[in-house]
Amino acid sequence: MSKIPHWIASHITLIVIAVTAIALFVPSSFLWIGAGAITPMLGIVMFGMGLTLKPSDFKPVLMHPKEIVIGELAQFIIMPLVAWGLSHVLNLPPELALGVILVGCCPGGTASNVICYIAKGDVALSVAMTGVSTLLAPFATPALVLLLAGKTVEVDIVGMFVSIVQVVILPIVAGLFINHYFKNFSQKVVPYLPMFSTLAIAAIIGIIVSHNAQNIIACSLLVAVAVVLHNILGLSLGYMASRLMGLSPKKRTAISIEVGMQNSGLATSLATVHFAIYPLAAVPGAIFSVWHNFSGSMAAQILKRGNGEA
Repeated sequence: MSKIPHWIASHITLIVIAVTAIALFVPSSFLWIGAGAITPMLGIVMFGMGLTLKPSDFKPVLMHPKEIVIGELAQFIIMPLVAWGLSHVLNLPPELALGVILVGCCPGGTASNVICYIAKGDVALSVAMTGVSTLLAPFATPALVLLLAGKTVEVDIVGMFVSIVQVVILPIVAGLFINHYFKNFSQKVVPYLPMFSTLAIAAIIGIIVSHNAQNIIACSLLVAVAVVLHNILGLSLGYMASRLMGLSPKKRTAISIEVGMQNSGLATSLATVHFAIYPLAAVPGAIFSVWHNFSGSMAAQILKRGNGEA
């Protein structure tokens, strides 16, 4: 049975693409699951992330504050501004622009740590950046969305703050607590977490795509262009910014991947809960979830060469 969880976790891109295709062309396969299930599923993913963490994982924050500061500034400046710029350059409708901006203002995704490992980057820095950006998210994400999209849509920053704390912070803290005080339990569960996270992420995408199938088909090309450019520019500019600051190739790799790969599941959850009157706002996050797993795998192979690996 141990081979099954490993296979599922190592084929997340294939599974996500398959689920997306099924949900898009056979929406009834996921329509029976209400959109309200997205939030608790994301909470499960975050809880799983917490179970893999321990206090010592945040040691790099204290030991190497320069890299963390550079990475977080890149995370919360590059991606939001690129999202805002693409929305204007591509002349996206307000609902789609909101969705792209939501993705840009979210913290780094948990998949970035796995991709960083594959790319032979600084995994400790990647994990620390994910943790710090996640802790900053309740404050940074609502504020940035208000700043960049507040003129076109109504933004409930207090509601978004509460949602992020409930869906992201509390589950991670709970997982961290259990991992610290109930190590025997966490050690038994952790090997299966990548599988559960993969299935939960795939289910979230399936729900979003099925409930917005017609809208996605109608605007798929435009959104795809925005999502692909957003991700590629994030990866590239994250690498360039860290290179300009004189960081080593392994640290550049970690920051590049962390900046380019967003917690798009959180973006879709926020779009569903707080911007329900704008149904298209959830579409960019759904497409980003599919694309960044694919592009991240390709980026890892390229960046690995720069880190001295064939």
